[in-house]
Amino acid sequence: MRRWFRRNQRPHPGFDIRQPQPVIDPMAIEPELSGEKSRVLEVSHNRLMLGAGLFAVAFLVITVRLAMVTLLPEAEDPAVAHKSGVAPVADRADILDRNGVVLATSLTTASLFANPKQIRDPDDTAERLNMILPDLNIASTAAKLDSDKTFIWLKRNLTPKQQDAVNRLGIPGLYFQMETKRLYPQGSLTAHVVGFTDVDNKGLAGVERSFDDLLGGGQRPLQLSIDIRIQHIVHEEVQRAITDFNGIGGVGVVLDVKSGEVLSLVSLPDFDPTDPGSADPDTRFNRATLGVFEMGSVFKIFNTAIALDSGNNKISDGYDATHPIKISRFTIDDFHGKHRYLSIPEIFTYSSNIGSAKMADQFGAEVQQAYLSKFGLLDKSPIELPEVGDPQYPSPKNWKRINTMTVSYGHGVSVSPFQLVTSVSAIVNHGLMITPTLLKRSPNEIPAGHRIVSEKTSNSLRQLMRLVTLVGTGKFANTPGYMVGGKTGTADKEKGGRYSEHANLASFIAAFPMNDPRYAILVMVDEPKGNKKSFGYATGGWVSAPAVGSIVERMAPLMGISPMPVLPPEEENPLVALVPDYDSPASKKSHSLVMEVKATGPIESKQAESKQTTSSGGTPGAPLENE
Repeated sequence: MRRWFRRNQRPHPGFDIRQPQPVIDPMAIEPELSGEKSRVLEVSHNRLMLGAGLFAVAFLVITVRLAMVTLLPEAEDPAVAHKSGVAPVADRADILDRNGVVLATSLTTASLFANPKQIRDPDDTAERLNMILPDLNIASTAAKLDSDKTFIWLKRNLTPKQQDAVNRLGIPGLYFQMETKRLYPQGSLTAHVVGFTDVDNKGLAGVERSFDDLLGGGQRPLQLSIDIRIQHIVHEEVQRAITDFNGIGGVGVVLDVKSGEVLSLVSLPDFDPTDPGSADPDTRFNRATLGVFEMGSVFKIFNTAIALDSGNNKISDGYDATHPIKISRFTIDDFHGKHRYLSIPEIFTYSSNIGSAKMADQFGAEVQQAYLSKFGLLDKSPIELPEVGDPQYPSPKNWKRINTMTVSYGHGVSVSPFQLVTSVSAIVNHGLMITPTLLKRSPNEIPAGHRIVSEKTSNSLRQLMRLVTLVGTGKFANTPGYMVGGKTGTADKEKGGRYSEHANLASFIAAFPMNDPRYAILVMVDEPKGNKKSFGYATGGWVSAPAVGSIVERMAPLMGISPMPVLPPEEENPLVALVPDYDSPASKKSHSLVMEVKATGPIESKQAESKQTTSSGGTPGAPLENE
């Protein structure tokens, strides 16, 4: 038996009887489950896995939802998206002046809205909001809060103080949406140029509207040609003229004749561009570019230029202005006439309607229309503003002889003040018309321009305009040392189909320095009234010329223009000899003397040779009133 046991109990191959063998723990052996217990365990396991899966899916959905609300608020419904306090990126570019001064910018603000379904007491809420925001009507606000809507605007663009006060109310259902509000740091100073936007930042007027797409892109600031320093000076001087003469409005424009850039454009009265809705139509009306007016005797610049450039006259010619012109049922007369023969320089300097009409009658309607078109006076101005008026004039077939005569002194054709400045700038700029712009131009962006009159004609008109400020109706604009030249204009306004004797436009158009003009300036006052200082007169020489003189005196140093030595009029300007003072008892010059004197060359810069500062040679006399 033992032998059998030893034989059949041999170790398994690889089994070493000398090594200790592991002991099996019977408690670790899983017992084999019965069928019922196995099924219950399997169901429990499946339920546990399903619950865990559902929790994971729910967590994932919540995570994605939070990410979408936070990162993509516009993709959701307004009631949820507007609860986001994340400030939007400014979506409208700034507007700057030529020196980088901000004229328009965007500021992030909070706008208040509500979910009426969450408002428990609409009446109480409306009353409490009215205490913070007085412009919210209690009754209408309560009605909005009592509606079935889930989203209503209550107030756009709150101040930080207002937002904090509303937050302190602690009323459920009130929320804020961060938006951008358009601000204009210069206030009304640039209102008619820059314009304004609506509550959603869409341009509605001025540059804001003209360049709405460009500004809306928000890529880079838009730089204008406006110089805010000059804008301030012009605004102040035009307002002073309006106040002194009790006018109803006015215009001031400064244009760089070499580059076509507008340095200043003022229309008064003006308005607050941050609140254009509170402004009446008259204050929002841009008199400078949208208004069209019969500009009066300033048109004699164009009439004389046509006569000389077309070859119909030379500067030493003249006409008999002894008697008024009677044509059909019309009579053309001078305001304060000389009642004698007048040379062309005298016609221009004394602003004779009779002489101008005879001059125009000689070159005729066809030539007149062609030149006015060349001057840009029969088409809308190309300036980059939506508020641009259409000029008004007779149709070619209705352009009769009487129209030709009256247009010669600024009646019968209505243009905008800005058109007038642009055209005069071209005449004094050696006859070259440069397209005007409100955008800053670099030197290589200045267009070559096109010729509208010859260099010779331009030189003659510069001499004539200088003559007006030396011995004519524009003496009050003669700022010593700056060679200002210009032309006065006083035009009766049409009211009720008739010209009013008590409502006129008083204008002065100027350029300086006249030896080589760089800047053109216009000041126009609407319906001025004479005062004691002006001896009851309300003409361009009394009203607008002094304002131009003050503008020149204040802006010239800013633009780096130094005053030049003051010379006697006859030494500076040879045309002075063609304007003899027949009215002085001490000087009885004959008509033959006028015809013998010939105009010499251009206004040479004896004054340009020196940059020394000189003092005024005295107060100029009262301007002549035949405008």
